[in-house]
Amino acid sequence: MLKNDIIRDIGLALVLLTRLPLPTLPKAWFQHQAQAAWAFPLAGLAVTLPACGVAALALSLGLPASIAAGLLLTVQVLLTGAMHEDGLADTADGFWGGFSPERRLEIMKDSQIGTYGVLALILTVGLRWLALSALIIQAGVWPMLALAILSRVTMPMLMAMLPHARSTGLSHSVGRPSTAAWASGLVLALLLSLLLIGSTTFTVGAAMALTTCSVGLLARAKIGGQTGDVLGASQQIAELTGLLILLIA
Repeated sequence: MLKNDIIRDIGLALVLLTRLPLPTLPKAWFQHQAQAAWAFPLAGLAVTLPACGVAALALSLGLPASIAAGLLLTVQVLLTGAMHEDGLADTADGFWGGFSPERRLEIMKDSQIGTYGVLALILTVGLRWLALSALIIQAGVWPMLALAILSRVTMPMLMAMLPHARSTGLSHSVGRPSTAAWASGLVLALLLSLLLIGSTTFTVGAAMALTTCSVGLLARAKIGGQTGDVLGASQQIAELTGLLILLIA
């Protein structure tokens, strides 16, 4: 891969998955969005590194782990624009609020949030906060970087393995990455994670893969494929899974 291609793909991944202030990218670059999927783990690193820094600062000032965990999650949400949380809420509303694939997709596209979406956010954010607080006490803030990196691999995996459930939307506009693209992202994520949490990477990665496959099977059954909301939900569920595995590993 050429240096210019690497810069292009990283820029596209940051534009797609973060709300970081970035220069305007050339329009021609957006024809390559699907192949930029290998760089999704770097987007996770970009939004979680400053979040971990804020949490570490909070700890150094004597604030408790629960506050540090809350600040870490807050910074993550700010830097991603809560796009993954929004996807989780929309997916929960659609999957359990409709009785046909068409109706489920219609609900998922609606900007309003329903009971299932609210409960999904309360439960997952609450569990992430509790688990992260315990993890910080046990191992500090930096293992969260590995989880952010690994959980971003779930999205290109589903993009490559499942068809688009609708002919519009963010996921459809990005396209389906090649096997080489998402596999390269997986290798990159594993290498970076090994540096951060060592061999526990493989246990965490296996657990995340299992939950991602479960989300994929559910999405195929409910709506016949994947959407951007489903991809966001997979990231959130994978990150929570990783937190729980790290606590017991």
